[in-house]
Amino acid sequence: MGKKEAKTNAIRILETMKIPYEARTYECDDFVDAAQIADKLGLDHAGMYKTITTVGKSGGYYVFVVPIDDEIDFKKAAKAAGEKSIEMLHLKDLTKVTGYIRGGCTSIGMKKQYPTFIHEAAKEQDKITVSGGRLGLQITLSPDDLCRAAKAEYVDIIK
Repeated sequence: MGKKEAKTNAIRILETMKIPYEARTYECDDFVDAAQIADKLGLDHAGMYKTITTVGKSGGYYVFVVPIDDEIDFKKAAKAAGEKSIEMLHLKDLTKVTGYIRGGCTSIGMKKQYPTFIHEAAKEQDKITVSGGRLGLQITLSPDDLCRAAKAEYVDIIK
């Protein structure tokens, strides 16, 4: 990273765990969707994943990491989480629950360790790219390393 930038929780955790990653920064003042970021960075959409934070009927929080061009299947996600149903976490609660902001949310290093699920297609990729914990930062790493760092499991969670 060019100029000295503050490390995010995600980067600190990856470094502590000695997990290799590549950080990419880009200019970004406001939220843009992951597809626009992939295009801006010249990245293949198949290897770009978004982080979705949800709340279950029980009140528990769950994190899902899915390909940017796919839609989460809330029925499959609820089943994976052991919930009757789940829904997207309200944006107003995102920072309070995760410690991250919209567009900068990643499954690594949230305020608490929530049950985390990565869509199983990630296993077919050599590397995947996810948010690095703030706007303007993406990290690329192996899916298994993300799984380890986020204490996640692979499941089928898309439509």
